[in-house]
Amino acid sequence: MREIVLDTETTGFDPATGHRIVEIGCVELINHVPTGETYHVYLNPERDMPEEAFNVHGLSEEFLSDKPLFADQAETFIAFIGDAKLVIHNADFDMKFLNWELQMLGYPTMPADRAIDTVKMARKRYPGSPASLDALCRRFGIDNSKRDKHGALLDAELLAHVYLELIGGREPGLALAASGRQAAAAAAQTEVVRQARAPRPHAASDEERAAHGEFVAKLTDALWLKA
Repeated sequence: MREIVLDTETTGFDPATGHRIVEIGCVELINHVPTGETYHVYLNPERDMPEEAFNVHGLSEEFLSDKPLFADQAETFIAFIGDAKLVIHNADFDMKFLNWELQMLGYPTMPADRAIDTVKMARKRYPGSPASLDALCRRFGIDNSKRDKHGALLDAELLAHVYLELIGGREPGLALAASGRQAAAAAAQTEVVRQARAPRPHAASDEERAAHGEFVAKLTDALWLKA
């Protein structure tokens, strides 16, 4: 089972008002285990960077001015995510921006049910508790000390750990699976040696036959006497 943990950074809150994606970060999971495969790109939004957005992610208009456009990276991005489920924190936000960019270029948009929203998962599991990425990292003891600002790839990597905790954690399951495989391999390689034993004697001894005759003689209408 392939899943892509995904995060974006943008110039604002709504693509319909001219805001654009400036960074995409993705982490690949296979059967809930990070494979080490990632996708990361900075994008030129072809517009200014509002101060509020800069304070969140620290990506300036000058830094992004020589970066590729989304149009230049669209095919590479689409190829990386393939048809995998997308694990996203507050999925409606990122899906809105991604679908806007895809639609502007004539690509098919992605249905909402393709995304697994970890905010909704966290609120369902811990109702009334904070569901931000930082709060969930603290809850699960995940080191987020490098997260002084938002960054798409770093946030995707942290979210991958959070997601695995939200679904029950991967370490115990992996340990059980590994121990099971090791036990099966050991059993397959172990040659079972059984020592042959001499057959047990089944014929009655003279003493046993005499005792049986005395016992039968005491019975009334014994079947053995009719044979």
